[in-house]
Amino acid sequence: MAAASIDTTNTATDPFRCTRCGACLPVCPTYRVLARETESPRGRLALARAFADATLPASPRSADLVYRCALCAACSTACPTGLEVDAILQGLRTRLAAAGFLPKALARLQGAIETRGNILGEDQQARELWIEQRGERGTPVAAETVYFVGCVAGLFPSSYAVPQQTLHLLEAAGHPVTVLGGREWCCGYPLVLNGCADALPAIARDLVSRIVALGARRVVTSCPSCYHTWRHIYPALVPGMPLEVLHASELLLRLLQSRALQVQPLAEQVVTYHDPCDLGRRSGLYDPPRELIRAIPRLRLVEMRDRREAALCCGGGGNLETTAPSLVEEAAARRLQQALETGATTLVTACPQCRRTLSGAARRSKARLRVWDVSELLGKAVSE
Repeated sequence: MAAASIDTTNTATDPFRCTRCGACLPVCPTYRVLARETESPRGRLALARAFADATLPASPRSADLVYRCALCAACSTACPTGLEVDAILQGLRTRLAAAGFLPKALARLQGAIETRGNILGEDQQARELWIEQRGERGTPVAAETVYFVGCVAGLFPSSYAVPQQTLHLLEAAGHPVTVLGGREWCCGYPLVLNGCADALPAIARDLVSRIVALGARRVVTSCPSCYHTWRHIYPALVPGMPLEVLHASELLLRLLQSRALQVQPLAEQVVTYHDPCDLGRRSGLYDPPRELIRAIPRLRLVEMRDRREAALCCGGGGNLETTAPSLVEEAAARRLQQALETGATTLVTACPQCRRTLSGAARRSKARLRVWDVSELLGKAVSE
């Protein structure tokens, strides 16, 4: 990887502007687990500088260090210099992949998406199992809104409750909605995270055309990564993007405020909320899930120590689960501990992947804490 391949012309993405102050260390989920400089944002920026001045050649070892990162952007938020550390590391991934250093596990993920249409490499009909459990078929029909389920919610049985409850709520509100079923392709964000996104423009155009053909004017998703891709990446790939893009919490809040949904009190309890990185830091959506929680009588929302822009990552992003699953488990355990410190009996999030990682942490530690998506919590409170 040539020295010229590192762009230092943009001050926000120039790794040489790092002052080595260490503000990024305590907020980094991988550093908090491993406590090694090489596993920190500061250490990865040192790699970027070494690549830039050609003092260190790219290698499988250095690539592993760059890819063993959740790309949660907590370091960028904490950086007093204003460095966009996650953007620097994303750029490094692109260059490493182009130079042939994409880790094998991520190459398999890449192939699964590009050839099979989903992160697991499953037959696409597997995307319909969650809706078949409702006694329905996943055949798309004309509707105002298409619910884009995403790979995690649509393919992992432990996550089926998220799309099932979301669809239940939209139907209870009388909101016309359909799904793509087996015709839904991965949004392509894992390809972006790999640094190998050549297929993304074609994926974007195809998905948009399929949804527009149904007469829809809106895409709604529960997955923050899908939301970020549809809301912030696709418009640059599909000129005149014709679809409104909402996170499910935004649409559910609209329906609650218009009184299309009615809530009833639940048992008194303390609830805490985990901000997903792609919904919060990357997309700026912090309030809709919290407003949904506060709208339910008898619930008391108690915030965690690290929250909103400073929320601690659960480890579930950046394709980290593919390359270092045990690291994700330890990162999730640390976030779970913060939730337990609030005294909450229910931990709510707004992301199927965060729900998976945090549920797994609760199960492994035998914590007396329910982990729900906000749609599941709201579903308990909605009177049909």
